[in-house]
Amino acid sequence: MGYVERKRWLFLGLPWTFTKYTIEDTMLTVDTGLLKTVENDCYMYKVQDVKLETSLIEKLFGLGTIICYTGDTTDKEIILRHIRHAKEIKNFILEKSEEDRRKRRTLNTLDIGVSGDIDAADLD
Repeated sequence: MGYVERKRWLFLGLPWTFTKYTIEDTMLTVDTGLLKTVENDCYMYKVQDVKLETSLIEKLFGLGTIICYTGDTTDKEIILRHIRHAKEIKNFILEKSEEDRRKRRTLNTLDIGVSGDIDAADLD
């Protein structure tokens, strides 16, 4: 199971753009462009956190914007703008990314601000 959604205009929520989001169990893909197309993929296990933002206008037209914070080298943030079913899709991404990390036995680590090299002399 997955989702295919298009970026929509804020006005009336019409899908008249050339951006398509495909959210599958193991992959998140963003296709953009008409004359020059760009396809950007991110494995679900690389999605570390997800945020849902909904402006007043988006609420009026049943839309939302999802921001995925990733460990991907090409994009640290993948933004799915003005999509329908945003809360449902956000929950799907959170669930599948966690499930995929467990399957791959991937560990999320945080940078706690330690800088510099540690050598044996520092340990005594």
